Amino acid sequence: MHRNGGNERSGVDACSGASKALSNGRDGGQPLPAGTIARVFCSTGLPLTTSTLPGSTAGARLPRQIPFIIGNEACERFSFYGMRNILVQFLITSLLLQEVGGPGREAEAKHILHSFMIGVYFFPLLGGWLADRFFGKYNTILWFSLVYCAGHACLALFEGSRSGFFVGLGLIALGAGGIKPLVASFMGDQFDQSNKHRAKVVFDAFYWIINFGSLFASLLIPLALKHLGPAWAFGIPGILMFVATLVFWLGRKRYVRVPLPPKDPHGFGAVMRTALLAHAPGQGRPGLMLAVVSVLLALACFALVEQLGIVICLCMALVLLLAGIGGGTWWQLERARGIHPDTAVEGVRALLRVLVIFALVTPFFSLFDQKASTWVLQGREMTMPAWFTASQMQALNPLLVMLLIPFNNLVLYPLLRRGGWEPTALRRMTCGIAFGGLAWIAVGAIQIGMDGGEPMHIAWQILPYALLTFGEVLVSATGIEFAYSQAPPSMKGVVMSFWYLTTTVGNLWVLLSNVAVRNETVTAHIADTGLSEAAFLMFFFAAFAFLAALAFGLYARRYRMVDNYRSA
Repeated sequence: MHRNGGNERSGVDACSGASKALSNGRDGGQPLPAGTIARVFCSTGLPLTTSTLPGSTAGARLPRQIPFIIGNEACERFSFYGMRNILVQFLITSLLLQEVGGPGREAEAKHILHSFMIGVYFFPLLGGWLADRFFGKYNTILWFSLVYCAGHACLALFEGSRSGFFVGLGLIALGAGGIKPLVASFMGDQFDQSNKHRAKVVFDAFYWIINFGSLFASLLIPLALKHLGPAWAFGIPGILMFVATLVFWLGRKRYVRVPLPPKDPHGFGAVMRTALLAHAPGQGRPGLMLAVVSVLLALACFALVEQLGIVICLCMALVLLLAGIGGGTWWQLERARGIHPDTAVEGVRALLRVLVIFALVTPFFSLFDQKASTWVLQGREMTMPAWFTASQMQALNPLLVMLLIPFNNLVLYPLLRRGGWEPTALRRMTCGIAFGGLAWIAVGAIQIGMDGGEPMHIAWQILPYALLTFGEVLVSATGIEFAYSQAPPSMKGVVMSFWYLTTTVGNLWVLLSNVAVRNETVTAHIADTGLSEAAFLMFFFAAFAFLAALAFGLYARRYRMVDNYRSA
């Protein structure tokens, strides 16, 4: 994390007056809706000097429009996590109650949640493409936000109708996914070379505010479901999403809107097409053959729709296409030289290297998103106070994030640097994936105790939540800024979409594992281990994370970082 060269006293003085300065707006006009942003920066432990305030030296100030974006994000994240964190509980106790019985209801609820998450993190591809090619980030965010609001309205109005409720989930997946790659990228656009060192601070504050919204959603919305019913429990997040859209719209006259790039004959798609189709005498076209095989395999996936379901088949097809076409392009990329400028060819090479990094992160998200399904289901079988619900344990995650970000920035990272070990972005992400594996060893140990008939209090889940959250801070908070900084200028929205696609693929691994354990041969092998199905899967995902961390660390040692912030 970049830190200012000023002394610590300047940061303290800035904190005392920052909120007032920011809340006054510009030229005595309308107050900023997120005027408390200074307190966010101070509470994250991130240095804030007077040069960060509006009206300070232009080369070092915090852009005035940032509070609108962060205020929007806080409300939007409350709305999303509020509905997501009660989804499994609502499905089990209400919507699926009359349709599916026993353990099958829990499995169906888990399948619906992870299918929904796949959609949420798949639609960033659409949002990024529309923003980069047609409408720009601001317009795309605004219109998808309105779709998002409509989805929340459906959940509140149709909590007793399976079809109406699922339409709402689909609209939320489309809206949340459509804006997901763009808000962070749009915030990055507000910075240039003169103040890019502030971007690292703001991206951490951005991630901190995400968890600020998530914390209160995780604490309050399960109580709303319990005491007020589903209509209010899903309606309150909808109201917050409307507020988020309004806050974003209020900042419209202050935003930096990077113009859409003109159609580039040497763009990513053009270079890929040339690389795959170009002929080299005596060398054949192995890359093209790999791409064709991946297309055929992707089409073959749809023959398994009856056994696996359409969501899994679509995701498998997408993974095969990305791997085959990307690998084929890499194989024949040198053939594009001479037809396209060297800078364009190297840009494609750099982007493909980033996508390999992204692919190696996917196992972490297969672990992380199961805290809203597998861990909630485990928590329902544990002892707890009468006023508490298993869903509320998820509040630990954002609470710990808000504590760990300042701890890492002010204590851990400086301590590691003094010890001679620089915590670079890729090193942090490697460690984060490994900590995810440790979390699942801990939760697996809890499951073994429960399987043995020992009553376990839900407080035992604090340890795995702490380990998983530490891993999340190292992976996700770092990954957002990494994805933006490594993206070529003309493809920032799309590259951020690929970053979020890592969660789609992570949830695919979860769905595939759920399908596998329904196979009699697999269940027989699990029984031979002496572990329950739940415990076996927990240790399986832990091993999956450790293997991913090893592969990620080995690849990261060869990765060359680039700087793609726009010029001042």
